Amino acid sequence: MATMEVILATKIEGLGAEADLVTVKAGYGRNYLIPKGLAHEATASNRRFIANLQAARAKREAEELSAAQEVAAKISGLTVDLTLEVGQGGKAFGAITNQNIHDALTAQGVEVDRRAIELEKPIKSEGEHEVIIKVHPQVEATLKVVVKENA
Repeated sequence: MATMEVILATKIEGLGAEADLVTVKAGYGRNYLIPKGLAHEATASNRRFIANLQAARAKREAEELSAAQEVAAKISGLTVDLTLEVGQGGKAFGAITNQNIHDALTAQGVEVDRRAIELEKPIKSEGEHEVIIKVHPQVEATLKVVVKENA
């Protein structure tokens, strides 16, 4: 297969961030990335402009990190109260999943990705549980979840 090197102009999930020099299939680069303005051909003159793209990337990453730290601080101060349906004999019907936690956070005005909530397994018992939320690759927050039984 024919490949080509391109310089990414924007962050593309699964491929790289701006100012990255990546190798892609020639058709993908010529027919999609370059015409849409998502990448530039890696010519000698274009390689000189990588510094400008790297500056924009550093600024964007710093903004994302500070926003993630603000969200983490907000999450760390919260307590989420959830109820778990319990039948006779203390047997739980269902469980508290990351979707339930996500909905409770959204109701409190905190928006995080559902997949960022790291539950080892669904919660099936009452009490206080600490849940880790990975807000950013470098930032984690701990959320206190209080589960009460509802007979």
